[in-house]
Amino acid sequence: MLGLSLVVLLLPPVGWWAWSYLRFPSDRTPEGAYLRIIKAVHEGRAEAFFAYTETEAQHACFTIRTYRRQARDKVLEAYPEPERTRLSEAWADEALAADGADVFALQARRHAWVDRLRRDLSGIARVEVVGDRATIQTVKGTRYPFRKRDNGIWGLTLFTAALGAEAEKAARDAAQIEKNAADYLRVRERERAHPDGG
Repeated sequence: MLGLSLVVLLLPPVGWWAWSYLRFPSDRTPEGAYLRIIKAVHEGRAEAFFAYTETEAQHACFTIRTYRRQARDKVLEAYPEPERTRLSEAWADEALAADGADVFALQARRHAWVDRLRRDLSGIARVEVVGDRATIQTVKGTRYPFRKRDNGIWGLTLFTAALGAEAEKAARDAAQIEKNAADYLRVRERERAHPDGG
């Protein structure tokens, strides 16, 4: 009797989960990727649709994290106050992010991408696929570009340019920090060698 009661209790949630899973097209179709983006946007979770951005955008997020971490480590090692605190705090979120999805979520918040998508996303009116590129046109008339990734998942290309530019900026910042840190360390060594200023 207890087993039957348990089955009766579990049947609706399991049935709902199966129905909701089956109603989504595969993410190896532009429609499936787009619908997963809509779901993540409505949940307010940019990191949840990181998997549905194109490869170049994903690489840019990991690059941002790598360069911010390198720069922050150099700042903490060599910079004097108050610059040490200012820069290390400014870059802490990206430098200490667990992965690229977290960096993407930080960038999405900074640029209000989720809000922008929430205003524009709507049902699919038509899909055009040409080779490894696709465009989804919504019933509102907005067009969203996708590119097929090596793993077969379709990735939104909308944020690639902005993320690439941010990755380049992070690389330039890291190079400048490296140079400045070397200068600060030389000054510190000189002061240690000649504490009387001689």
